[in-house]
Amino acid sequence: MSKIVTEWIEIDVPGAAAPMSGYLARPSGPGPHPNVLVGFEMFGVTGYVRGVADTLAGLGFRALVPDFYHRVGHRIELPADPDGRARGLELVGGLTRAGVRGDVTATIAELSRRFGDDAPTAMLGLSAGGHIAYYAATQVPLAALVVFYPGWLTGGEIALGRPEPTVELTPLLTRHDTSVLVLIGADDHLYTADQRESIAGRLAESGVRHEFVVYPDTPHGFCCPERDTYRPVAAADAWSRATALLGEALKG
Repeated sequence: MSKIVTEWIEIDVPGAAAPMSGYLARPSGPGPHPNVLVGFEMFGVTGYVRGVADTLAGLGFRALVPDFYHRVGHRIELPADPDGRARGLELVGGLTRAGVRGDVTATIAELSRRFGDDAPTAMLGLSAGGHIAYYAATQVPLAALVVFYPGWLTGGEIALGRPEPTVELTPLLTRHDTSVLVLIGADDHLYTADQRESIAGRLAESGVRHEFVVYPDTPHGFCCPERDTYRPVAAADAWSRATALLGEALKG
């Protein structure tokens, strides 16, 4: 693992009342380094998600977690308890397609400006952040997309899933030849078997270069060691696949 540098940065987003914060972790050595944007869980830019960025930085990536809730508050960080989940659902439900598209575009531009290069960019999303990342990849050029148990892709429960479910935008992933990895537990409460199959089917029929992995007897959130849903064997396999794809797509 490389030595890393971490900091909070401010990102100008056109149309936003104030800059968006982002947590940046990067190798301390000279670059250029490829970029990985991290879509957070519904709890915000928590210590766990910052740790994910730190891990990616140790592997040689510039990892940045945009604060997608910046239009309603500054660096909102929620506890993973019932109250935090209820508030998180409200906040995720309020994210718009235009807002996410603007935030991701501005973030990529800021990385280019800050480091003076046009390094390739991928996005990795966790749960709600998986939905954010999936949508973003249909709108902006990303070399790779990694989503861990993405929420609500097949329905219209949140604004990001309207007017049509985000999974229906899957053919747009071919515009930039984005490589896709989807990682889901078979016991994830956010999906029925039919819904999982519909996501896998849309990826296959759209001709997207992808891998769709379902872990048996595995719940939602299986990669987070802070929760009782953590499954270390599945988590290790998922991270191995994720880092392999990121390395292949971004480093060649």
